[in-house]
Amino acid sequence: MNIKQAVVTGQNQVELQSRMLDEKLKPDELLVKTEWTFISAGTELANYTGREPDVFRPGTWCAYPWNSGYANVGVVAATGAGVTRFKPGDRVFSTGPHASFVKLDQTSLVVPVPAGMDPSVAVATRMAGVSTSALVMADLRLHPWVVVFGLGLVGNLAAQAFQIVGGRVIGVDPVASRRQLAEQCGIRWTVGGTADEAHKAIADLTGGRLADITVEATGLTPVVLQSLRATTELGQVLLLGTPRAPLSGDLTPAFKEIHLRNLTVRGALEWCPPTYPPVSALGGRTFDIASLYGKQMMIFDWVQAGQMQVAPLITHRLAPADIKRAYEGLLRESETYIGVALDWSKV
Repeated sequence: MNIKQAVVTGQNQVELQSRMLDEKLKPDELLVKTEWTFISAGTELANYTGREPDVFRPGTWCAYPWNSGYANVGVVAATGAGVTRFKPGDRVFSTGPHASFVKLDQTSLVVPVPAGMDPSVAVATRMAGVSTSALVMADLRLHPWVVVFGLGLVGNLAAQAFQIVGGRVIGVDPVASRRQLAEQCGIRWTVGGTADEAHKAIADLTGGRLADITVEATGLTPVVLQSLRATTELGQVLLLGTPRAPLSGDLTPAFKEIHLRNLTVRGALEWCPPTYPPVSALGGRTFDIASLYGKQMMIFDWVQAGQMQVAPLITHRLAPADIKRAYEGLLRESETYIGVALDWSKV
């Protein structure tokens, strides 16, 4: 069958291409007709612009040409003989790419979308999956002060997640419109200004304590250093953003902050937990441990309960043919392009 798929063909080049997809399914595969996909402004723009060096290395996961996207909601069109969890007509959330039809297997992340949930909102929760990785990796204590650096889509959702579980959350961003959007989503405190001004505001709000947990959600190395400085003794620094741009400088101040105040610095890459909870040999029961599937179900629960606000973060709903416009908007007009969903009914 002929499908449409978004492909990053080179540096600053993306297009919607016609592709042939084999409709024949293996026993554990699903064929899904895409309704909506969502753009990751971090990973996708890094690959689109070439900030991710692996795009120039043949054989890497993102080498050009790269089939972009990893947030997909659609309806199951057909199932392989061995598929038991889904049937044709079911709406599912997955890490499928920007394509009009996708083939998925049961080992990849495929989650049923709750009945009645707007599919454009359901697909946007994919970024909450990125954000809540910080929550999974944190050593949570009672009523902590949490400071989130960067209030773009990922940082905003991370701030919401920590607030849901009882954190006293302060969002930090120099861009006023991002602070206002975070406040609209329920974040109680936001601060801006220079690094020194933000640090003073954090100290004032926490009564001089600083943060028990800081979350770095920008991927910018200078902000990592700012996060270290804002963390209290025995505190935790969670690296949610992926540092990509090189930075020359002296590492001693960073290591000194970590050493003198007994800080824990931990990566929060979302792919570290297992996709599904392991199944016990005793009766087929699942263990209650962190998994990508369990995390996504938690996010759906939060959205349905009105605890997590996702819809206000979708600033644009565009046709897939407009993906170049979407990438450029997210790259160059980041104050207005916060979250972009692609509507595949318009193909």
